[in-house]
This record gives sequence, structure tokens and C-alpha cells, in this order.
Amino acid sequence: MLKGLLSLLVKPNCPLCDRAAESSLCPWCAKQLQKMQRSHPERDWQGELPWFAWGNYGGVLKRAIATLKYENHPELAQLLGFSLGKAWLESPFATPLKGAIVVPIPLHPRKLKQRGFNQAELIGRNFCQYTRLPLQPLGLERCKDTEAMFGLKASDRAANVSEAFIVGKPFQKRKPNAPVLLVDDIYTTGATALSAAQTLRQQGIEVAGMVVVARTIAQP
Repeated sequence: MLKGLLSLLVKPNCPLCDRAAESSLCPWCAKQLQKMQRSHPERDWQGELPWFAWGNYGGVLKRAIATLKYENHPELAQLLGFSLGKAWLESPFATPLKGAIVVPIPLHPRKLKQRGFNQAELIGRNFCQYTRLPLQPLGLERCKDTEAMFGLKASDRAANVSEAFIVGKPFQKRKPNAPVLLVDDIYTTGATALSAAQTLRQQGIEVAGMVVVARTIAQP
């Protein structure tokens, strides 16, 4: 009982630096995180699959995403999802896509079991909570247990995720009557996103674009 009371009274330290924290991050890390926000994310909303990224992948943002995924801190998805949602609502695309259905990029069942959660789904849930857009977490399924993308060249990434997805049961039963907005944590070359979008489009489902927390420099 005493241990339970102490857990309510003693607040956890910042998961990024172990300093005292009043919220999910300490004031210093929260300030550094805001510095990673991109000034003109709307410039990438073009091409075969338009995308919108909140921040640049590096520094504290890179550390926050890694801590979320690999150090079992799913609570960080709220901060990241809310930040992405706020930037999206301030963009010129929010109004024309106010009825879009948000679909997270899924993990393969093996990796989902290993990690315990899908970071894209958690970010998507919080993004949708902030924007009030509907979420369909089962819109896509991952049927191919792909290799880790880190270190792969762009051409190898495309081959790695080729035919990696199938349309989820909810969309098999009833095709959505609104465009889909994909969501993930990181955008690198776009190979995963394009494969997911192609899977949906082949079934006549409109994909408007993708929102992500961070963008990184594409690999050659």
C-alpha cells in the first residue's frame, strides 16, 4: 500500500535525460524538442504521395522516438501525436481533408508481439484525439516480416517492403467513403509509405497523403 501511495506522490523523471519532470518531459528537453519543429512542413505536400512532417529527425526528437519505441515509453506518443496534430490543424490542408480517415502504418504481428505496441498507432490515436479525425487502426495489415530499414539503400528499401501490406478487414468489408491519411513516426525514403498507399489504391481506396512526426535525409 505504501508503495502505491509513493508512486502517486513521486513523479517519474524525464525519460530522455533523467532530470525531474512535471510532465512527460523535463522543461529543458521539452524546449529542445520544440527547436526540432520544421518551419514550412507544407512544402512537401506534393508528388505521388504528399507527406507532412512535424520535425527534423535528429537531436532530442530522434531520442524521443527511440525512447518511445525501444525503451518502452509509449506515453511519449501523446506529446508527439499532439504536436503533429497541432501543426496539421495550422496547415492549409486540414480544412479540405477534415473528413479524412487516419490509418497507421502497421507492424508485422511478430514485431508487434515483441514490442507490445505499434508506435504509429499510438501516435495516430493522439493525433486523432487532437484533430478529431476518425482513426481506423485496422485499415492495413502487414503480411510480410520485413528487414529493419536502417542501413538499407533506397532501392533495397523498396524491394524490402514490396507487397508487405494487405487491406485490412474493415476496408475489405466496406470501402471508406473518405480519403485515407496515413500516419507513421518517421519518413525517410518513402518506400514504406508508397507500398502502403499502393496497396490501398489498388483496391480503389483514395490515399490523400501521409503525416509523420519526423523526416530524415533520404538514403542514397
